[in-house]
Amino acid sequence: MRLLRAADTRETPWKNGGGTTREIAVSPEGAGLDDFDWRVSMARVDAGGPFSIFPGVDRTLTVLSGGALTLTGEGVSARLSPKSDPFGFSGDVEVAAVIEDGPVFDLNVMSRRARCAHSARRLPSVVGVKCLADVALLFIVEASGVLARHDTVLLERGEDLPKHDAAALLVEIDIGLLRDRDACRI
Repeated sequence: MRLLRAADTRETPWKNGGGTTREIAVSPEGAGLDDFDWRVSMARVDAGGPFSIFPGVDRTLTVLSGGALTLTGEGVSARLSPKSDPFGFSGDVEVAAVIEDGPVFDLNVMSRRARCAHSARRLPSVVGVKCLADVALLFIVEASGVLARHDTVLLERGEDLPKHDAAALLVEIDIGLLRDRDACRI
C-alpha cells in the first residue's frame, strides 16, 4: 500500500489553454501519453472543446466538483455533474465537452485496451474491502482522518483498502486478458 498525497502532484497546463492536469499515477512509472498501460489523473477544465484522441485506450471520466460537463461525440452523449456516476467511453472517437458553471474538476482514468482494463465507482465510505484486482486506487473525494481531499491510496492484489468514513472513488485495474471488473469485494 502506498499513499500518494495530492499536495505532491505537479500541475501541468494543457497545450490548448483550456485547463490543467495533475498526474496521480501511471504505469509503467514515468510513462508518457504515448506509452502508458494505464494512467489516472485529475484535471481542472476551464473551457469546453475537443478531447485528445487516444487510439486503443478506454477512458472513464468522473466529475468531482464544480459545474457540469456535457460530452458529445460518435456514440457518446452524457451530462456529468459532481453527483453523476463515472462515465466510460472510447478514446478512439472524437469527443467534445461543453462546460456549464465552470470550472469543472474531474478524475480521468485511461487504460490501454490491449494490455489492461479498468473500472471506476463511487463509494460513500470504505469498510472491509479487499483488493482482488491487480491494482486499485482509492481516490479520496472527501477528507476523513489522515486522508486529505484528493489523496490517493495505491494498492496491489490482496491488500485491504484503508477504512475511510467519507466519499471516495475506487479505480480497479486488471492486467492482461483475464479481467475481473469490480474485483474489490465489499
